Amino acid sequence: MSDCSACIVRNRAICSGLQADELVMLGKIGRRQKIKAGHVLMWEGDEAPVVANVLDGVLKMVVSAADGREQIVGVVFPSDFIGRPFGKETPYSVTAMTDAEMCIFNRKAFDEFASSHPDLQQKLLRRTLDELDRARHWMMLLGRKTASEKIASFLLEMSERLSGQGCEAGVRASFELPFGRQQIADILGLTIETTSRQLTKMRADGLLDLPSRREIVIQDRNALELLAG
Repeated sequence: MSDCSACIVRNRAICSGLQADELVMLGKIGRRQKIKAGHVLMWEGDEAPVVANVLDGVLKMVVSAADGREQIVGVVFPSDFIGRPFGKETPYSVTAMTDAEMCIFNRKAFDEFASSHPDLQQKLLRRTLDELDRARHWMMLLGRKTASEKIASFLLEMSERLSGQGCEAGVRASFELPFGRQQIADILGLTIETTSRQLTKMRADGLLDLPSRREIVIQDRNALELLAG
């Protein structure tokens, strides 16, 4: 794999605390891989052979019911870590929503490396706790909020998550979604008609502007936060 010190998500990924010589060691067990939108990187219930850092693109985590219905339980962005270190099975499927690039590690090799690097283990623990908090928020979002509250919450989160491309972080008022309205509806458990109707209403109320199908401009963040509850 290429030099980890030049990685675009170097300062925000779980390996950010490693020293130069440790990054070289980690780089030797990793490989970069580009995947197309729609490609399934991991299958729910299968053995977990790999873990990965997201370098570019957006992926979704999906769990399936016995009758075949699917529920998106999370969305991952650049610098996020996916997979199950120290585990044998993958608890969810991971599918690319856009073209993406990953830094992929053999899970067993990564587990061995992490076992001898406490700083990396601590980063993994912090990420796990962050994901737990996000999962609890997601439960509230899907289970209790109205359609308008769901979409407002989603847009606020996107303004934060999509602002952190590369090694920069912040909150943006203007951003381009990496997926369309049908995928937004799927993520939030809504119909595309409801999603489009709510976005149009928010524009009419002056909360945001929609210059194109995927571009979002938040014009009144305070009002959007109030709507999100």
